[in-house]
Amino acid sequence: MAFQCQRDCYMQEFTTSVVSCSEAELQLENNGKKNKIKGYNVKLKDTILFPEGGGQPDDRGTIGGVPVLRVSRQVAEAVHFVTSPLEEGQEVQLKVDWERRFDHMQQHSGQHLVTALADTMFGYKTTSWELGRQRSSIELDTPAVKPGEMEALEAAVNQKIRDHVPVTVQLLSIDDPAVEKVRSRGLPDDHAGPIRIIDIEGVDANMCCGTHVSNLSHLQAIKILGTEKGKKNKTNLIFLAGNRVLKYAERSYSTEKSLVALLKTGPEEHVEAVDKLQKTVKRLQKSNLTLLRDMAVLIAQNFKSNPERSNIFSLHNKDGDNEFMNIIANEIGFENTIIFLTVGEEKGAGMFLLAGPTPIIDGLSKQVLELLQGKGAGKNGRLQGKAGSLAKRAEVEALIREHCSQARSG
Repeated sequence: MAFQCQRDCYMQEFTTSVVSCSEAELQLENNGKKNKIKGYNVKLKDTILFPEGGGQPDDRGTIGGVPVLRVSRQVAEAVHFVTSPLEEGQEVQLKVDWERRFDHMQQHSGQHLVTALADTMFGYKTTSWELGRQRSSIELDTPAVKPGEMEALEAAVNQKIRDHVPVTVQLLSIDDPAVEKVRSRGLPDDHAGPIRIIDIEGVDANMCCGTHVSNLSHLQAIKILGTEKGKKNKTNLIFLAGNRVLKYAERSYSTEKSLVALLKTGPEEHVEAVDKLQKTVKRLQKSNLTLLRDMAVLIAQNFKSNPERSNIFSLHNKDGDNEFMNIIANEIGFENTIIFLTVGEEKGAGMFLLAGPTPIIDGLSKQVLELLQGKGAGKNGRLQGKAGSLAKRAEVEALIREHCSQARSG
């Protein structure tokens, strides 16, 4: 069976009735965290909300004003997940999130067009594709493309768009001889009903369950951003279609204006200006490292030359690194001195070094790591590693002094 969304991809509202409503759970991912939501699986007599399939994500919308969070396919039926129950037999009004749907239609039809012409022009077969949130990719069965081919392909697909080529849908029985003549990567195992063919007039006929534009002119434009090395000697072609091209141009222009203000140069000079900045930064970083090393030596020498120096040396330096700490520890020596050094944000994450007589360091290590939320390793009187937080640095210093005081009194 073809859903109403497949019979008329441009329909944005539709009235139908509820066939069934059962309790269910849905696992949603938000910022990398997976959460289970309790709700209801609703089956309708028909639907304009497309269930995921053919490389196209599912639609969003509402049923009787209730938001639909997922639409999935179960054999020949569409299952809508909602958080409020609906009564069986109830007549309901469906509304589709048109901005999302039309974007998917543009990307999906754009993929068919790019795939067809990549094959016709260069013999590159499509093995898979992905409709991403910001950009889409087509996996081509070739380890590499030749210079100029993507530019030629982009020109060809946009000419087809300017030619206002019609896109039609055919429904064929599975035993129809015409099925053998259309492009396909095979039918899903749970396929039922007629075969749906998307026909771009004079360009391509392809089996597909997805939603598509009715004319290539509705794609507006296609921009091929480039290619990337894919898996198993494949090449990924990255593209945008329709409104995504406009949004990409808007974002690029906004970025360009910001760079003009920051770099005080015109767009054509941005690359050169950034290159100069990077080289300057590298020189400054190199000079800074040299100064840090010299400073570490001077800090250690200053401590050693103090006749009234303590047997504990503690220092925090925001801009230091592991080498900075190691120079100080090695210059001072820790056979008779306990050295506690930290670098990084004063109350944030950072690095630490604790060195001194082995028995003392062994006795302090566990508590120091706990206070610094740290992970470290060491031997022969040296413990070094990363600190999750330096907020309790003063407590570590107090712990060291207390431990030394108890050792002397003992």
